[in-house]
Amino acid sequence: MTDLRAGAAAGYRAARTLPIRAEWRRQWSRARTRWALGLMLLLPLIILVAFQFDSGGDDDNGGGEFGSLIDLATSGGLNFTLFCLYVSATFLLVVAVALFCGDTVASEAQWGSLRYLLAVPVPRARLVAVKLVVALGYSGLALLTLAGTALAVGTARYGWGPLRSTVANEIAPGAGLVRLLGILGYLAVVLLVVAGLAFLLSVSTDAPLGAVGGAVLLWILSSILDQITALGALRNLLPTHYSTAWLGLLSTPAQYDDIVKGAISAVVYATLFWSLAFWRFTRKDVTS
Repeated sequence: MTDLRAGAAAGYRAARTLPIRAEWRRQWSRARTRWALGLMLLLPLIILVAFQFDSGGDDDNGGGEFGSLIDLATSGGLNFTLFCLYVSATFLLVVAVALFCGDTVASEAQWGSLRYLLAVPVPRARLVAVKLVVALGYSGLALLTLAGTALAVGTARYGWGPLRSTVANEIAPGAGLVRLLGILGYLAVVLLVVAGLAFLLSVSTDAPLGAVGGAVLLWILSSILDQITALGALRNLLPTHYSTAWLGLLSTPAQYDDIVKGAISAVVYATLFWSLAFWRFTRKDVTS
């Protein structure tokens, strides 16, 4: 028998409104989605081409730790992938995640289509849940695209060899691949903080650029504060304090203490931001 409680129309099911696959297609149709994923695809190729212009006349590639990393990057596909993640983790990936999660609701408000989505009617909680799931899906796809492309072109160009670092012994290719997957997993968890912050800003403003830029700027501010040693133990509370803890997976043996602390910190911050986002959106007046 059809349930007509609370004045619902016959056949109406809240759980069937705004399917995830429909939202996925809507976001894919947007140019910013394809451009962002395209950049993840092109970055390893750009780095590979840049390495080909190295004349070899400068033995240390500019000197210092970065020069050592470049030398390691050309010693195998795993190392090339690690280098691509190293140079993109602190900014490019942050921007990509902030773009997917910060633009998703705010852009609907800016275009004036948000109120029409709610008039379908799509329950507010379901709308933000679906948009968050799709935004996280595209964020994960961006990370996998970057790593997968880097591993493919790096292996094709430099071969399949052990994973090397400046702080530990060589790691056999099989174990090195497992370590690399662990690094990807940890980066995905850390980037949940950016996703949560960007999504909170997205439901709080009608300006997509403000949501995306605000999340990136706050992440950078946290990184700067983390460098101020005068803050002492307070730095441990910053969301970026453990953002580079994945380097512990390159040591011998692997160091997991900071990784566990960083994962817990990221999950707590992300949960807090998402909870605030749901609370905010389900109570705000939607006029655009």
